[in-house]
Amino acid sequence: MGTADIARLCRAHLFAPGSNERVLAKVFAAGADAVVLDLEDAVAPAAKIEARGLVAAALAARSGCDCPRVAVRINGVDTAWWQDDLRAVVGPALHLVRVPKAESAEQLRAVDALLRSLESERGLTAGSIGLVATIESARGVLLAADMASVGRLRGFAFGAADFTRDINADPAAADLVTLYARQHLVLVSRALNLDAPIASVYTQVKDLDGLRRTTEEARALGFFGRSCIHPSQVSVIQNVFTPAADRVAAARAMLAAWNEAMARGTAAFTMPDGQFVDEAIIRRSRAIVALADSLQKGPGDGSDLS
Repeated sequence: MGTADIARLCRAHLFAPGSNERVLAKVFAAGADAVVLDLEDAVAPAAKIEARGLVAAALAARSGCDCPRVAVRINGVDTAWWQDDLRAVVGPALHLVRVPKAESAEQLRAVDALLRSLESERGLTAGSIGLVATIESARGVLLAADMASVGRLRGFAFGAADFTRDINADPAAADLVTLYARQHLVLVSRALNLDAPIASVYTQVKDLDGLRRTTEEARALGFFGRSCIHPSQVSVIQNVFTPAADRVAAARAMLAAWNEAMARGTAAFTMPDGQFVDEAIIRRSRAIVALADSLQKGPGDGSDLS
C-alpha cells in the first residue's frame, strides 16, 4: 500500500439520508472520517427531487472543506434519477461518488463519462472525483475485476443485505454466506491496485459488541473501513481500524532493529521475544507504522445525530 493510498483511507463512512435536512446539518460534525450523503435507498421515490436539492445545498456550504471526506450515493444507473443526481452534486466539495448495485464496467463508464463532462464544465480537475462501486449481487462480485478497468474507480464497498437477498441465502447466516464474496473483493482490489474494500453496514444499531466483532472480522479479511448508519457506531469502527498503540510500538522497535541489522549486513534475525524478522515481516511493520502515522480522527464526537 503506497503513501497516496494510505492518505485517502477512511475508517468510518457515516451515511446521512439526503431527505433529512436536520441530519444533513449535523452529520459533518459527527466525527466520521467520511460522510456519505444518500440519494438512494434512504430516500423515498416521492422525495428524490427534494433530497437532491438538500444534498446540493449541503455540498455548496462545504466548499473548501476537506475533512471529513464527502461522498454522495447516487441512485442506480438503471434508474431515471442518477444523471440528474450527478448534475446536482458535482462540485469542489465532492470527493467521491458511490454507485449502488454496480454490476458492470459499462455502468461505471457511463458515470465516468458524465463526471468528466461535469468536471470540465465546472472547472474541476479531470478525474478528481473518485468512484466507489458498491457490490450487492452475485453478478457484481463475478464482474468486479472488469469494473477495475474504469480508471476513476478507487475501490469497492460491499452491500451484505442486498447480496444475501440476491443469492437467496439466509440473512441470519450472513457472516458465512458472504465470506466468499468478501474475500473475492479483497483479492480483486489487491491484485488490481485499488483501495481495500469498505465493509457493509451493521444494521443492529444498539449492538456495539456485534459491530466490533464483525468489524474485526472484516479487518482480518483485508477490508479497510466500514459504512455505518448511526454516529454511535463511528468510534467503534475507527478503533478497530486504528492500529493499537502496543502494536505500533512493536513495529517501530522492529524497524529500528532491522536498520541496525542491515547496517551489520544481516537481512534476517530474531527479536528478543522470539519473533523472526526478514524482509517480508518488515514490510508489514512498515505498513503498520505508515497507517498509524496517517490516520487522524475527524472533528466532533458523534454524540448528537439521531
